Amino acid sequence: MMDCVQRDDTKFMRLALTAGRKGLGRTSPNPPVGAVIVRRGDVVGTGYHHRAGEPHAEIEALRAAGRRARGATLYVTLEPCNHHGRTPPCSEAVAAAGLRRVVIGTPDPNPSVAGGGADRLRSAGLEVASGTLQHECDELIAFFRKHVRTGRPFVTLKLAASLDGRIATASGDSRWITGPASRRHVHHLRDIHDAVLVGAETAILDDPELTCRRRGGRNPLRVVVDGRLRLPVQAKLVAGAAAVPTLVFTARGADPQRVAELRAAGVDVVAIPGRAGILPWKRILSELGRRGASSVLVEGGSQVATALLRARLVDRLNLFLAPKLLGGDGRPVLGPLGVRRIDEALALGRLELRRFSGDLFLATTVDSDDADESD
Repeated sequence: MMDCVQRDDTKFMRLALTAGRKGLGRTSPNPPVGAVIVRRGDVVGTGYHHRAGEPHAEIEALRAAGRRARGATLYVTLEPCNHHGRTPPCSEAVAAAGLRRVVIGTPDPNPSVAGGGADRLRSAGLEVASGTLQHECDELIAFFRKHVRTGRPFVTLKLAASLDGRIATASGDSRWITGPASRRHVHHLRDIHDAVLVGAETAILDDPELTCRRRGGRNPLRVVVDGRLRLPVQAKLVAGAAAVPTLVFTARGADPQRVAELRAAGVDVVAIPGRAGILPWKRILSELGRRGASSVLVEGGSQVATALLRARLVDRLNLFLAPKLLGGDGRPVLGPLGVRRIDEALALGRLELRRFSGDLFLATTVDSDDADESD
């Protein structure tokens, strides 16, 4: 009997996860959450959190179920909230709905509220189980977890290279190393991240738009780290700034006329302390987090990628490898990381391998510095 209950819990939590993934990239600074209400083996209500300020997943599922929620089981990927934010606490609505049982995927990672929702439900007499498909549910809220614990966004580093680890030829030619299928996946990544970031060299040499060209997708905040403020006003990122939010970080004391020109074009220019054009990465990430970005996709270039890895600020690495060889005279995907011994190498997590047509895609976690430190 217990095995049957566990199988059902897994089955219906997977449905809740599928619903919750619809909110990826749309809910910041809130987490994406999915919920399913099941009565006598039938799904009677499904919901997910669409965006901040709108009803949470549990409320959507309860509204869909109506009176059929009485005596039913609620499957929800994240512990129901027990505090007032933009919306009332979900735990109160769940407790008053006449449900018999609540199955929670993972506890709320916010240290100030963790466990409160589950305790509220138990005190109301509901049976509460937690931990069903917790790994998958934790993955769903990875961006939120990092942001709520550190104030900084979750950092995904995207790299595209030849099989021998080169991002460009000796002349700097890099378009296109990977194929169309890989590039389509990059647009999916832009769609689910709050911000996309590049360094000044990539912004100038590649002149990218950094928009999401995916049907139904949305454009992330575009960020350029430009300590010497070299970004030309003719760049596509500047030309499109009136339509797509664009932010440039530069060093204090930057040319006032350049700042004025960029701001006149619609670019948000933020000057922070820096030395010799080098800006503090934790300060940059903390500012993005303060602005509500819970995730940032870093797309280049090599100097930016190397600096973030050296600072242990990358949470996830997405590496596209093309079936090409550029040789030792090509430009390496990474610069020096200061690794002198093997035991100093950056630790990577379990590799996820996929194929995008002829390209190989590797995704893994990176041993990052999660400490909440000030600069």
